[in-house]
Amino acid sequence: MTGPVVAPGAHRDALVAQQAAFLALTRTAPPDAGVPGCPGWTVRDVVAHLTGVHRWAAALSRTAPGAPVPPDEDPSPADDPAAAYAAAARALLAALDEDPDRPCTTLAGAGRAGDWYRRQAHETLVHTWDLADAAGAPRTGPADRVADAVEEVLDTLLPRQVRLGRTAAVEVGVELLGSRRWRLGTGPVVATVAGPDTELLRLLWGRTTSTGTALVVAGDRGRAAQVLAAALTP
Repeated sequence: MTGPVVAPGAHRDALVAQQAAFLALTRTAPPDAGVPGCPGWTVRDVVAHLTGVHRWAAALSRTAPGAPVPPDEDPSPADDPAAAYAAAARALLAALDEDPDRPCTTLAGAGRAGDWYRRQAHETLVHTWDLADAAGAPRTGPADRVADAVEEVLDTLLPRQVRLGRTAAVEVGVELLGSRRWRLGTGPVVATVAGPDTELLRLLWGRTTSTGTALVVAGDRGRAAQVLAAALTP
């Protein structure tokens, strides 16, 4: 695993751009279309989910470290999903822009409000791809952003999943070979998974499997599949 691949000051710009891409798809994707990466969910459900996530992140950015954490709940789909999402997106940016250095609660524990620019940019990227898949549109995203989103799964999301008891610690090593070399787990490497960063990110988020046609697995395929099928992300 490497260090950050996106300069900290670029995270806000990335969030703004990704919110615009997501909002555009909320207005063009069929609201009742199924979302392949989220079985049982429609476009309307994904929009409601990200609307709620933005609201939750805004609240956490104003929550002091150690204070009670506000509940994370998906709201019911709005009558006008695009308008509801746009309002939540604006509110999130307003909360983070108040004082990016404000101490707050993050998914990694104590941090600062500006840390949420990165987290929400990646959350929005993944769900933009969900809507794109539902609409039959291409998945797009800057290469450095996609690589940083892979990095975040390993440096922030998976450790939190383990800490919350949502998945077990990965006791073997699986290397992910894309534009960079990442390592999942701390034990001896039993397999490698090679492919484009976009597919590695989708793999970590459960949108594809290690047997996806764009991925090449070498080594213990069964063990790799078992590790990668775990709840690595929320």
